[in-house]
Amino acid sequence: MMKMAVPVIGDIAWPLALAIAWLVGEFGHRWLRLPRISLYGLIGFLLAASQGGFLPNPSGGPVALLADVAFGLILFELGYRINMGWIRANPWLGLTSVVETAATFGLVFAVGRWFSVPLIPTLLLAAIAMSTSPAAVVRVANELRSSGQVTDRTLHLAAFNCVLAVVVFKIIVGYWVLSGSGGIFLAIWNSLVVLVVSAGIGALFGVAVPGLLRTVGGIERNATVAFALAVLLLTAVTHVFKFSPLLAALAFGLVARHRRVVLSQAQRNFGALGDLLTLLLFVFVTATLDWRQVVAGLPMALAVIVVRMAAKVGGTTVFAHLSGISWRKGFFNGLALTPLSVFAVLLLEQTRHLGLALMDDVAALAGIVLVLEMVAPLVTHWALIWAGEVPRAEER
Repeated sequence: MMKMAVPVIGDIAWPLALAIAWLVGEFGHRWLRLPRISLYGLIGFLLAASQGGFLPNPSGGPVALLADVAFGLILFELGYRINMGWIRANPWLGLTSVVETAATFGLVFAVGRWFSVPLIPTLLLAAIAMSTSPAAVVRVANELRSSGQVTDRTLHLAAFNCVLAVVVFKIIVGYWVLSGSGGIFLAIWNSLVVLVVSAGIGALFGVAVPGLLRTVGGIERNATVAFALAVLLLTAVTHVFKFSPLLAALAFGLVARHRRVVLSQAQRNFGALGDLLTLLLFVFVTATLDWRQVVAGLPMALAVIVVRMAAKVGGTTVFAHLSGISWRKGFFNGLALTPLSVFAVLLLEQTRHLGLALMDDVAALAGIVLVLEMVAPLVTHWALIWAGEVPRAEER
């Protein structure tokens, strides 16, 4: 009987885990006022096979592709919210991103070398640390219905940080391929070509899909399904050809916005589909972690988290007045940029075919992902509330 139970549990492992995570998220949000996504991540970690649970490691499997689709929807929404006219009118915002990501890279690199991590893994870790996870930022902002200067700047800076992180990460990957005698062609392909083609495919979708919607008609009715299907197709195409679904989805949203297709607030969240895939995404991320790696790398993980937060808060605060906000709001802007986990794990998933095993080479990365998965959404949650950008009915 026990032997029969194991395959049965294996067959329903993911649906069961998602159901448990959803219930815990709803009750925890209602009773403890915690962000749902933090609780989703906690359940994913506790139910993972590496912790003795029934949830198999999803890396490299079909669940990883679904997680890419989920993240693609979020990145599309983030790209759609980016206002390039505002950036041209206020270049200090772009400079803020460059300075705080450069400071983050430098400080995290210094921490990695202090802990005697080899050069290439340290460079890759520093590149990942530059980013801010759009999944957590968008989800928390939507959940709180926040709006205002800090919310808008957080979303824009998260997008910039992701682009800069992907560019630097791919350049380092190219250097790694070249130093490993992979040849100049493979090095260029896995860095510059991947970046340009990924952005180009996303931009092509951003032009084609709005045009198709205008031809079909009923934009108000069909936009949600059309864009969701387009993100699914875009993710599948970039996944098969080993390009970057992250950069492609962001470019898709950015170009689609400027094709004058207006999405309602409900459409931006992609409704129940978006909620379900977000649930899967956050369970997926922590299900890839092993508690032994978390424990082994915790001292360095905490050091990286501290210097990363210092760099981001310092950068946004120093440039606050120059970019048109108070130092107080600049400080909260930096705090809201704390999330990292989802972006880090999915970026690593997309380089798995190259043989990169950064989780194994840098044990601290598992600790960084777990701690920030649990804590960072709560930091963003309170930063937006303290900035005064959340309706009183939504304050927690």
